[in-house]
Amino acid sequence: MFGAFKSSLPLSGGYLWKVAPRLSNPQKLRLRRRMKMVDENIEVLYQSLKKGDEKLTGHKKIDYLKYDFPKEHEMTPRDKYTTFDKKVKGYRKWVHLVPRWTKKSFRENPKYF
Repeated sequence: MFGAFKSSLPLSGGYLWKVAPRLSNPQKLRLRRRMKMVDENIEVLYQSLKKGDEKLTGHKKIDYLKYDFPKEHEMTPRDKYTTFDKKVKGYRKWVHLVPRWTKKSFRENPKYF
């Protein structure tokens, strides 16, 4: 009678932990490629909006992305693959555990962190 219920709860979809505990090497590679592609796109936007020999474009967001936004090669692995989360014990969480993590930028941490 109770033999149908196993410890893995097959009625709930089988294995309960469906997200890997850490990023795999191919996931890290694809993440780095996406970050490099974003850096290239920022550079293209900056070059297309630059006026002559001036350093700034006049667009605050483009100038911010060009000069203040950290580049992929400037980031430490800790900052590339983890993000701040106030609910986690060490205040760090793997980026792949965040919903829609491939569509978001995790390059900046909160102030004083």
